[in-house]
Amino acid sequence: MTAVTESCEATAASKPWFVYLVRAANGALYCGISDDPHKRFAKHQSGKGARFFASSPAVALVYVECWPDKGEALRQERLIKKLRKSAKECLVKSQA
Repeated sequence: MTAVTESCEATAASKPWFVYLVRAANGALYCGISDDPHKRFAKHQSGKGARFFASSPAVALVYVECWPDKGEALRQERLIKKLRKSAKECLVKSQA
């Protein structure tokens, strides 16, 4: 697993949520959200996460971005999912 930054300021009423990218064995990038991206990545690796990984297993958690609440994380996830793969790769490189 690569090193990722996870510093985030959440309000007292909510815990932070994370948008993350996982690289599959075939090189594809999967985008998702979670309140614990490392635990979610472990589920993806074990085959209990998204169906996306049925044909090509999850190999690395390559990008993590922190948001103060679930709503903002969902908005950012939608934006990232609309990006071309080259733009997603730029996000990954920004945390390398």
